[in-house]
Amino acid sequence: MRLSVLPVLAAAAALAGCVAVPPPTVAPGPVVVAPPAGAVVVTPPAATPNNAAARQVINAEMARRLPGRNVGPLTDCVVSNATMAELADIAAQQGQPGAAGAVASVVSRPATSQCIARAATA
Repeated sequence: MRLSVLPVLAAAAALAGCVAVPPPTVAPGPVVVAPPAGAVVVTPPAATPNNAAARQVINAEMARRLPGRNVGPLTDCVVSNATMAELADIAAQQGQPGAAGAVASVVSRPATSQCIARAATA
């Protein structure tokens, strides 16, 4: 049996000379909106210092390989399909030759390649 504490608190407040105890408020839940059918949805992980640094490295590598293209959506695909450890490794290799290999290992995954193909056609 679950007892509500609110009547007890209200009675205690009345006895103490207070006017009333306001009921606890609950924030509304998030509103979820489904994307339109066939839409490409890329959800990058939450930004962390490693993600920001990794994004810079990935953007630089993608821009080097695809000059003149908007590589932002492609970078989102790489970040979405990399593990936190891989993102940390990529971030640590900023400006080093090993960064290309670290990015290429994530790009070579089927899920990443499919995401890049969808983003490139959008």
